Amino acid sequence: MPTRVDNKPGTTKRMLWMVGGVLLLIAVIVGIKVLLVMRMIHSMPQPAPATVSTTTVREQPWQPALDAVGTLRAAQGAELAMDASGLVTAVPLKSGQDVKQGQLLLQLRDGDEAAKLEQLQATAKLSQLTFERARQQLAAQAISQAEYDRAAAELKANQAAVAQQQVIVAKKQLRAPFAGRAGIITISPGDYVSASTTLVTLQQLDPLFVDFHVPQSELGRLQVGQSLHLNLDAYEGRQFDGKLTAISPKVDPGTRNVRVEASVPNHDKALSPGMFAKLAVDVGQRQPRLTLPQAAIVYNPYGDTVYVVHPSKGKDAQGHPLPPTVQQTFVTVGETRGDQVAIVKGLAAGTEVVTSGQVKLKNDAPIKVDNRVQPADSAHPTPQEH
Repeated sequence: MPTRVDNKPGTTKRMLWMVGGVLLLIAVIVGIKVLLVMRMIHSMPQPAPATVSTTTVREQPWQPALDAVGTLRAAQGAELAMDASGLVTAVPLKSGQDVKQGQLLLQLRDGDEAAKLEQLQATAKLSQLTFERARQQLAAQAISQAEYDRAAAELKANQAAVAQQQVIVAKKQLRAPFAGRAGIITISPGDYVSASTTLVTLQQLDPLFVDFHVPQSELGRLQVGQSLHLNLDAYEGRQFDGKLTAISPKVDPGTRNVRVEASVPNHDKALSPGMFAKLAVDVGQRQPRLTLPQAAIVYNPYGDTVYVVHPSKGKDAQGHPLPPTVQQTFVTVGETRGDQVAIVKGLAAGTEVVTSGQVKLKNDAPIKVDNRVQPADSAHPTPQEH
């Protein structure tokens, strides 16, 4: 019976070679795939740098100020009306005219009253002559004291009648109670006007007052005589200066605010009563501060930050300079002034920071700087219509 040969070692060896070949083939295939993927990744276009605007941190004089909004008011203002009813005979006033105190603005028909005044003046003049003769005769003892007293009393009565009639005649005239600028008048000669009916407004324009309110917590920073600065949307880029003139002694129990009054010179009559103004009251000594536009600050619950711009380093595969990158930096901010904010800690003067486009950024993100449009950076911005 033939002997059986054991082939197990040879079979095992062949199987090992087969397994090794398969693994090597898999490794080669995987390597080729990885190489293709890497080449594909490198060949794909890189994301474009985010477009942002930037500015540099500046050190500039900083005037601590208390911001508020207020309304301009005439130092003197009145709605003028007649004391008597009657027919209009003359209107010397023109709409918008500057008038002097006592200037005639409107005349009512006063023929009867004026005639009676002349009659009373003639009677008073005769009484004056009679009294003078009586005084001379009394000195010469030609008349009694009673006759002299009678002449004196008659003179006083006639003079009082003249004064009374002068008041009646004066009520037929409308005169300016103070110097100022008249409003629009629509009355014409021939119109009938009633007593107490408003005919025209009169406003004294220089100076003007501005009324505003501040929280009671700010009372300790205010005192009469402090300077303040006004900005109005009607005069962009122009600032009007004034002085604090009065602080109300009473706090409004409903709002806990205090009313404050300031005087503003208005020599060129540019300002008008009723205008809305944004104002800042100087409440401390001017001192240097690092400033940025408020738009540069990213406010977060965990801290306020800015994106600091770092210059490009190195070149890309094509030899082009790499774009600049940004790094998020924590800062401590101080007071605000218009569109600006003071930087207390975290930045140095001259540092370039992002002012718009922060929502697209993260640390080390590449950027493209476009400063054609910049956010507002004014200490005294022009207020908008409210």
